[in-house]
Amino acid sequence: MSAWSTWWLLLVLLTGWVTSDLYVHGSEVQKPHIVFVVADDLGWNDISYNNPDVITPTLDKLAREGVILNQSYVQPVCTPTRASFMTGYFPYRLGMQHKVLNRDAPAGVPLNFTFLPQKLKEHGYSTYMIGKWHLGFCKYGFTPDGRGFEHFYGFYNADEGYYNHTVGGYLDLREDLHPDFHRNGTYSTYIFAQKAEEYIANHNQSQPMYLYLPFQSVHGPIMVPQHYLDMYPNIHDTNRRIKSGMITAMDDAVKYLVTSLQKHGMWENTLFVFTTDNGGPANPINAGNNWPLRGSKGTLWEGGTRGVAFVHGNMLQRTGYVNNEMIHAVDWYPSLLELVGGERDPDMDGINVWDTLSKGYPSPRKEFVYNIDVVKDARSGAAIRMGDYKLISGKGGHPDGWVPVPTVDGVWEEHVLMDEYEEMIELGLAPHNKTYLFNIKDDPTEHHDLSKHMPDKVNEMLARLEELKKKLVPAIHPKEEPDKADPRKFGNAWSPGWC
Repeated sequence: MSAWSTWWLLLVLLTGWVTSDLYVHGSEVQKPHIVFVVADDLGWNDISYNNPDVITPTLDKLAREGVILNQSYVQPVCTPTRASFMTGYFPYRLGMQHKVLNRDAPAGVPLNFTFLPQKLKEHGYSTYMIGKWHLGFCKYGFTPDGRGFEHFYGFYNADEGYYNHTVGGYLDLREDLHPDFHRNGTYSTYIFAQKAEEYIANHNQSQPMYLYLPFQSVHGPIMVPQHYLDMYPNIHDTNRRIKSGMITAMDDAVKYLVTSLQKHGMWENTLFVFTTDNGGPANPINAGNNWPLRGSKGTLWEGGTRGVAFVHGNMLQRTGYVNNEMIHAVDWYPSLLELVGGERDPDMDGINVWDTLSKGYPSPRKEFVYNIDVVKDARSGAAIRMGDYKLISGKGGHPDGWVPVPTVDGVWEEHVLMDEYEEMIELGLAPHNKTYLFNIKDDPTEHHDLSKHMPDKVNEMLARLEELKKKLVPAIHPKEEPDKADPRKFGNAWSPGWC
């Protein structure tokens, strides 16, 4: 058994795995601790309660004890989703709707938006972040430390190595503003779980804690310690086996996190949120999977936007079921504010869905925008949900079919509809360069396009999209400035201070 496995197993044996509902004692119930965990690039079919071939016993246990959110929507890629979590606004109203923020980009989420940790601090919370940021860092105001987190350990960009913690050849790992050059060779999932234990152990429990933990896992480049790879002898595709091992390693990290909260007497008053940031990248290199949903990360199809999510905590009044009500990433901000006694910005896109989460009441959300992107490239397109209906206008994204888990090493197949394939061949057009209409309640896998049969509904939803476009902020996607961002100017680490 590895040192890592021994470490968390010992804590489990010492503290036990608490399963019963516990309540805060005393004359006055304290504000709950909030632990918000984000898995990076976790697909619909990448967790055991949707796919028993994946080993995630901790996540499965927490989900089944809590509330599985079956219609929890996120953005197609990570920067826009994280911006939604932090602001409560749809990305097209922030300028964050087009792709992600690259490491040389002199940009970030506009500073006139108050981030969730800044607001929670007003309500007495100590705020911590561990993991991936990806919301801009070229100046201090864009960094986690500048946006409300009192304690930060993690990285600014994406695509780092899990062991050397570098991207583009330079370090991207730090505690607050100080680069950490001492973790080379240690798997990042372990580092972040250990740092969470440190923060929890040192937390002043006279204050409620907000811990935002967006793991690097299971984003590429895919890599995992050998003993996790060995847990999947029946998966024949090499990269799918690596990805599955990464998911299980993250599951162990979550178990370590929960055990730490139990050990320090915080678990019984913790609201635990788990969500992905987008669908899995269903391709041979990154090996995510969203079956049976259509599409992949980076697309407007359900496979790119319908996210794995659940909540757990004793403050939930109804638990142990699957909630099919509609919620969106922007709704977490106002819902958590409601929980702690705050109020949302009246102009915010997010809606307070706390009664939906905690009591199972019908969701007040009746529509949402998947995205509106008018930049003329492969990602330009828009989509909206109104009630049970979903409309895609323009480009839905590729892959636009259904990608099952591969059964042969290196062979990934995409299933497409024959009529769409024939149309593509005949007209020379990508099959997604059109308008689609689906009834998601009846057809969650998006097999039956209703646009030709329901023209009035199409026109109604197109008109609504045009109305919403009036609030569109031009995409913030400036020319990259690699000379200014050059880490060699900052001690060989990606750092703020150049824009």
